[in-house]
Amino acid sequence: MPVPHTAPLSPPVRVFISYAHDNPENEAHVHQLWVFLRNQRIDAQLDKLAAEQPQDWAIWMLQQIRAARFVLIIASPEYRRRAEGEVLPASINDTWPLARVQTCVVHLVRNSLKYASKKYWPQITKALRAVYASATIDAAETRFAEFEQEWGAKYPAIVKLWQAAWSEFIPFLQYPLPIRKVIYTTNLIESLNARFRQATRRRGHFPTEAVALKVLYLVIRNKPHNRPHITGKTTGWKEIINTLAAEYGERITANQTN
Repeated sequence: MPVPHTAPLSPPVRVFISYAHDNPENEAHVHQLWVFLRNQRIDAQLDKLAAEQPQDWAIWMLQQIRAARFVLIIASPEYRRRAEGEVLPASINDTWPLARVQTCVVHLVRNSLKYASKKYWPQITKALRAVYASATIDAAETRFAEFEQEWGAKYPAIVKLWQAAWSEFIPFLQYPLPIRKVIYTTNLIESLNARFRQATRRRGHFPTEAVALKVLYLVIRNKPHNRPHITGKTTGWKEIINTLAAEYGERITANQTN
């Protein structure tokens, strides 16, 4: 008798699950979902902490996303916080113990305006500028108290936003004015990161972490044709680098090339 033809089984669909490792309860729910998908013959893969990776975490994440047919994001407040670049200070200091964590002032102001009518934007930005332009933390607290008195009843969400970010905002006030001009916004860092992402996307997978680091190094050394530096021109850079050297000593001068 002829043997009936049976089609070979197709490989299981691969799903990559990305989530914030913020608390045990959330991780337990994600693990239950992972078990359920695996029982349905779905090749589900879980996101992992950066500390658990033998290679650069960003490169590993990119590889997992490209290998998956679907990416499942478990949304949570902490996930959104990290996706928007607001990383918890503790996680940064675990890797860089000497780092000072300071939130982006520009983003803080922009997020504040989301809660206000456009006709009040000029008044609100002027009042907030008095806060972040204060010479000392005590002066900033006084200006913020004035802001709360004037706008707190109408826009309490703005007041709560600044109160929640205050501990990550005040390191900004500990720096001299030349350094503040550089760190009040993350635009310079975002510009560099954008070039890093462009370079890694263009080349796809990397066989080793060392190869990826070489690509990133070449990105730093290769100046754009229309810019004097990788991130563009920084006004008053000589004054800034002197202030940084006075503030951080060998942490700046030992690695300075130009």
